[in-house]
Amino acid sequence: MDALLREYLPIIIFLGLGIALGLILILAAFVVAVRHPDAEKISAFECGFNAFDDARMKFDVRFYLVSILFIIFDLEVAFLFPWAASFQNQGLLGFWSMMVFLGVLTIGFAYEWKKGALEWS
Repeated sequence: MDALLREYLPIIIFLGLGIALGLILILAAFVVAVRHPDAEKISAFECGFNAFDDARMKFDVRFYLVSILFIIFDLEVAFLFPWAASFQNQGLLGFWSMMVFLGVLTIGFAYEWKKGALEWS
């Protein structure tokens, strides 16, 4: 029974640290909260510009395009790290599969660049 409890000790420590950190952050929010609000402190500011009065106002399509491109290339890096970590164990199939994946993403990036999707004017 003692050996079984020792196996679960890292999990219990991890859960304890997670709960403690969560409580510390919640308490810190109460300590650091705005006590003397003014218009500048409590104003909503997101995405690089002030909030709009109307929620149905149209956004520029390029904003969404840049965000989609960010997600695509962020996923590329998410796939690239595990592949690079296990590169020694990969055969030629693993290598060429990643080269095809990177090639498709590079062609897509070049197409977006040529179409001017990254130009912000």
